[in-house]
Amino acid sequence: MPDSHTSAPRGGVRLARGASPWLLPTVATAALSLTRARRSGRWAAVAVPTTALAAGMLWFFRDPEREITQGRVISPADGVVQSIMPWKDGRTRVAIFMSPLNVHVNRAPLAGTVTSVEHIPGGFVPAFNKESENNERVVWHFDTELGDIEMVQIAGAVARRIVPYVPQGTKLEQGERIGLIRFGSRVDIYLPEGIDVAVEVGQATTAGVTRIDRD
Repeated sequence: MPDSHTSAPRGGVRLARGASPWLLPTVATAALSLTRARRSGRWAAVAVPTTALAAGMLWFFRDPEREITQGRVISPADGVVQSIMPWKDGRTRVAIFMSPLNVHVNRAPLAGTVTSVEHIPGGFVPAFNKESENNERVVWHFDTELGDIEMVQIAGAVARRIVPYVPQGTKLEQGERIGLIRFGSRVDIYLPEGIDVAVEVGQATTAGVTRIDRD
């Protein structure tokens, strides 16, 4: 399956698919203000913040290539481990908080088949808040060699749109891009009973690179 991203020329900036609604108007405004700034001091004043905002958007929506780590379960998100919580059914939930400075593209934690992708409406409180349990989310289930694996993309106060890249029934390789959460947010992954967690609260993770489980 081809990668779900906006391709770029060699040496150019690779951008996440789903960034266009935010990125294109910002870049267009910056380009217009820079063009008119040559003839108008008023436009010069506008050009500074709009250019800075456009540069920030390009950074926020970057989608770098990764050399995928070998392991049973790898991190689906860039961020910091916010909590590790035993669940009533024997699973362990690992919650990863993504700040606006992280890469926002999420990746498949294991190879397998997408058995369901469910969008659940909700609020938009900060993703580090306990009330974020009721935020808008997309719940994924993967059929893998470890059985059913659940992953949840949770919108935050700024992230107002989750963009899944692949539908139900898609077969995925481990580390393949599966979706985008615009700006800051949270990703939860539920490890099956009997799988030991290799990360700690406060540890930084990199999607497709950091291993979540321990042998």
